Amino acid sequence: MKRLFVLLFSFLTISAAAEAPVEGGEFKPGDMIMHHIADDYNWHFADGATLYLPVILLDNGSLNVFSSRNFYNDNHELVPYNGYKVDHGHISRVDAAGQPLADQSGLLDFSITKNVASLFLSVALLLIIFFTIAGRYKSNQGKAPTGIQSFFEPIIIFVRDEIAKGNIGPKYERYMPYLLTVFFFIWFNNLLGLMPGGTNLTGNIAVTLVLATITLLITVFSGNKGYWKHIFATPGVPVWLSPIMIPVELIGIITKPFSLMIRLFANITAGHIIVLSLFSLIFIFQHIAVAPISVAFAIFMFFLELLVALLQAYIFTLLSAMYFGGAVEEHDHVGDLGHGDGHH
Repeated sequence: MKRLFVLLFSFLTISAAAEAPVEGGEFKPGDMIMHHIADDYNWHFADGATLYLPVILLDNGSLNVFSSRNFYNDNHELVPYNGYKVDHGHISRVDAAGQPLADQSGLLDFSITKNVASLFLSVALLLIIFFTIAGRYKSNQGKAPTGIQSFFEPIIIFVRDEIAKGNIGPKYERYMPYLLTVFFFIWFNNLLGLMPGGTNLTGNIAVTLVLATITLLITVFSGNKGYWKHIFATPGVPVWLSPIMIPVELIGIITKPFSLMIRLFANITAGHIIVLSLFSLIFIFQHIAVAPISVAFAIFMFFLELLVALLQAYIFTLLSAMYFGGAVEEHDHVGDLGHGDGHH
C-alpha cells in the first residue's frame, strides 16, 4: 500500500509540474491551476504527451476544420492561424497583427475541446460497461451475478430502493433510467477528473447547467394537478396573498435546479483547486522540507475527493428524485389544512 501511495502521488506531482507555466524561472500556481480546471483546445497529459483536438468553425456559412496544433508554435505559445486565434479560452477572428477584431458576429465554434473529448470518453465507457451488464443479465437469468455485474448490482439496487422508491413512490419506475444515468455519469466523470491528465468535466458549469435543466424539465412536465395547485393556489393561504406567493413559488421552481448546478460545480472545482494548491507549495517554497507535508495533505485531500466524487453523485440523484416525488405526489389538501373526515 505504501508503494502504491508513493507511485500514485509521484505521478500526480509530475503531472502537475508538467502543466506548470514557468516564465523566467518563476512558477505561477494560479496559471497552472486554471490551466488544469479550465477547458482547452488540446488535452495535455504531460510534457511530450499532448492530444491536439479538431477545431471546427462555421464562419458566416463557411466551414473551417483543422487541428488545434496550428494555434501553437514550437515553444507551445499561442499564435494566429488562418485569421483566427485562441483569445482567453475562445477562438476569435484576428487581424494581420494578431489582434482580435471588433466584429465577431457569424462565427460559431463547434470544436471538440478537452471537456467534449472527455465527455465522449465517459459516455463510451458507460455504454460499454452497462451493455456488458445487460448482456450478463440476459445470459445469467436465475443465476447469481458474477464479475462486473456483481459489483454494480448493489449500487443499482441502492439507487432504486433507497433513492427512487423512497422519494418518488409507486411511480418511481419511469424515472429510473434518468436517475441511474445521472448517478453513474456524475460519479464516473468525478473519478476520471481525479486521474492524472483528467479533465474537470463535472466542474464545468455548462455541464452542470445542462444536467440541472434536464431535472427541471422532467419535474415541470411531471407535475400533476396537485403540484400546480400548491403553486398557484396554495392551500391555507388567503387569496389576497396570491400576488406575493405565486412569484415566490415560481422562483422556488427555478432555484432548486440552480442549487443542483452550483453545488456540483463548486464542490468538484474546489476539490481540484485545493489538491493542486497543495502540490504547488512544493514549487513555491522550493524546499525539500515542504514536500512531505504537502504530499501528506494532498493524499488526505485526494482520498477525501474520492468520497466527494461519490457523495456528489448521490446528492444530485437524491435531490432530483425528491423534486420528481414532489411533482407526482397526490396532495391531500383537506388533510394539509387539518380538516380530515369527521372534523367539520
